[in-house]
Amino acid sequence: MCLLLLVALVGCGQKPATDSAKADVQRVLDRRAVAVLDRDEVAFVRTGALSWFENLSAVPLAHWSYRVTALRRTGDTATADAELSYRVQGYDRAPVTVGRTLDLSLDAGGRWYVDAERPAKKAAQQLWDQGEVNVVRGEHSLVLGVGQSGEGLRSYADLADRAVPAVSDAWGTDWPRRVVVLVPRSLEGMAGLLASPASSYRGIAAVTTGETGAVRAPADRITVNPDAYGLLGALGKQVVLTHETTHVATRTATTPATPLWLSEGYADWVGYRGTGRTAAEAAPELAEAVTEGKAPTALPSDRDFGFSGDASELARAYEGGWMACRMIAERWGEVRLGEFYLAVGAHEQREGAVEEAMEKVLGTTPAVFTAQWRDYLRGQLG
Repeated sequence: MCLLLLVALVGCGQKPATDSAKADVQRVLDRRAVAVLDRDEVAFVRTGALSWFENLSAVPLAHWSYRVTALRRTGDTATADAELSYRVQGYDRAPVTVGRTLDLSLDAGGRWYVDAERPAKKAAQQLWDQGEVNVVRGEHSLVLGVGQSGEGLRSYADLADRAVPAVSDAWGTDWPRRVVVLVPRSLEGMAGLLASPASSYRGIAAVTTGETGAVRAPADRITVNPDAYGLLGALGKQVVLTHETTHVATRTATTPATPLWLSEGYADWVGYRGTGRTAAEAAPELAEAVTEGKAPTALPSDRDFGFSGDASELARAYEGGWMACRMIAERWGEVRLGEFYLAVGAHEQREGAVEEAMEKVLGTTPAVFTAQWRDYLRGQLG
């Protein structure tokens, strides 16, 4: 009798109560996603607190969905872990996926209700978590900003619209030729979008995020540090946006085999291309080192590009990579520079990538190339 009673209570294939609650929460989040896409505030409020819904109203969305990955229930309350997938219409070729945490409670009718939604632990904030998102569309760009004027966002769009054709002229047109620029309110907002300490990006005007080497990576985002960016002159602002746009264009050809001196140097080369800036003007930190007899003995290592290090050392790393790419463009030609970039990234691993590409594309060796680069630095900056 006890055995029969146990079987009756467990049931054949019956799901635990937590699975039932998880399924109920999933249904609530499915309705929440539809409400976001339909811009239906009434339907959204039926699923939970209004919170960031209005902040998102201007953002063009092609997809929005949740997948509950875990649920922790305590009586009439619960906390859910979920993956949020979304896609910006006309710009993202695949959905962006981010971790979210949701606090829920049962309402008077016994239905789950979202009390709060926030980024999961260690996950990046989304721009709408920081406030109302204003949107400006350019010919080749979409600029999303928080705490920024429409006029200010338009200036970013104008710069990005000039950057896209400039990059295509150097790299080619086999890339989407459009960019999304995120402009938070401050350095702290930038840090939140990148899930990193603000100190890591102090003095950095902008960064580009995206999955390198993947043809169908979900999204490229140029994220601006308005504090540092605002200190730049007109040319500096254009160089920065063109540099970051270059990263968007070259992302599928940039792999773990690509050293940072090449990826960052190439982006700077495109950024300064056609500006008329001399080597000494564009590489002041390196010029100072050369004139003091402290020219580098080797190409910059990946470690030299760490944002948390010495600012002058970081500047010399970028300038050294730029000078290497500038030398290739001058001595071997711009076409060969692009071919070299592609050849390095096509290698299966970092070891041997630069060596093989230099031999096949440039007909040289790293030792000879480095010696030529050092001579080039002294000739251009000495």
